[in-house]
Amino acid sequence: MAEAAVALSHSRVLHIAVPIVLANATVPILGAVDTGVVGQMGAAAPIGAVGIGAIILTAIYWIFGFLRMGTTGMTAQALGAGDNGEVAALLTRALLIGLGGGVVLILVQSLLFWAAFLIAPASPEVEGMARAYMVIRVWSAPAAIGLYGITGWLIAQERTRAVLILQLWMNGLNIGLDLWFVMGLDWGVSGVAFATFLAEWSGFALGLFLCREAFRQPDWRDWARVFDRMILRRMAGVNTDIMLRSLMLQTLFVSFLFYGANYGDTTLAANQILLQFLYITAYAMDGFAFGAETLVGQAIGARDRSALRRAAYLCSLWGGMIVIILALIFALFGGIIIDVMTNAPDVRSAAREYLVWMVLAPLVGWAPWMLDGIFIGATQTRDMRNMTVVSFVIYGLALLVFLPLFDNHGLWAALLVSFAARGVTLAVKYPKIEARL
Repeated sequence: MAEAAVALSHSRVLHIAVPIVLANATVPILGAVDTGVVGQMGAAAPIGAVGIGAIILTAIYWIFGFLRMGTTGMTAQALGAGDNGEVAALLTRALLIGLGGGVVLILVQSLLFWAAFLIAPASPEVEGMARAYMVIRVWSAPAAIGLYGITGWLIAQERTRAVLILQLWMNGLNIGLDLWFVMGLDWGVSGVAFATFLAEWSGFALGLFLCREAFRQPDWRDWARVFDRMILRRMAGVNTDIMLRSLMLQTLFVSFLFYGANYGDTTLAANQILLQFLYITAYAMDGFAFGAETLVGQAIGARDRSALRRAAYLCSLWGGMIVIILALIFALFGGIIIDVMTNAPDVRSAAREYLVWMVLAPLVGWAPWMLDGIFIGATQTRDMRNMTVVSFVIYGLALLVFLPLFDNHGLWAALLVSFAARGVTLAVKYPKIEARL
């Protein structure tokens, strides 16, 4: 277990953040490989199908992202307060929610997929391939969602090296199976789905092994504690706020991809490739945002205002340096990265046209990403939810103004406007966190 008494320093922040950054580095690499292997088929439709299928499932799964975030914040606060029994009970609750949620998704998959394509259909070719992809991948939903809880529990204890081991195994296996199934066996889009299915279930099994210390003490199965009404009520409130916030953010990103589909398969494929740049930024920032969740949560649990301020400052400082570096990399080498990801000339040309937005995205996204981590650690989730509503409305208004004028450029502009709105509104609410102490 992490000890809140350890001094808050640059080295402690890096001890938490660097393994997460390294772990997350495998995720966009995985996305790039998914896109790249089907990109070698020489057509835009398979790229769009994997992209749209993956983003639909990711959007559905990330509705349960509250499990990762809520588990981290509450576990960190329990650690800060010295309540190790509650730490173990939180793991049990997270696993029960994750497995149960995954089973529900399997049962209602037909309705979910029908609704997704009813809202914003793609071309018949892309939609058919995307459905084949999703029907396979959804069977690993219990594992994928359960891993949110496991990861959040490990992060709260500053056990980010264990998270690194978990991600390296799961994503490394996924990449290897991608290459085998698609390039070797010629399974196409279905091969990408089978690779992810197998990797997610193996990752869940490894995650349970990494949490084995919790199962050696009786608290994890102290059912009176696990189902304590007061704690469950608080957990439900925190998780509901985060779920609503996640639902709005995922609706935003799904609408972004679907609006892009209206401009044709080539633009859809270009946007999918450029989204990999955005994911790289988000995953790099996660290391320091997760550090903020952990250290802010422990400070809240220990009722230590000075530790809260220092945690927010140190994590945000390192996050700011990361986004500047990424913006420079995208500006200098973005074209080369695009060429590696696809050999379709029309997709390469379209992606280059919109590359400027990927240079701006890290700089605009710094504030909302870091403040998300601070608010999650403080479990100040009601403000997170409400400020996401505000930014979502602003995104909708931006679409109304920019799309008729600038087409796909307007779509990217609206997305970045939503980032800025969320950062500003969360910053206004930050003093409430300190006021709680």
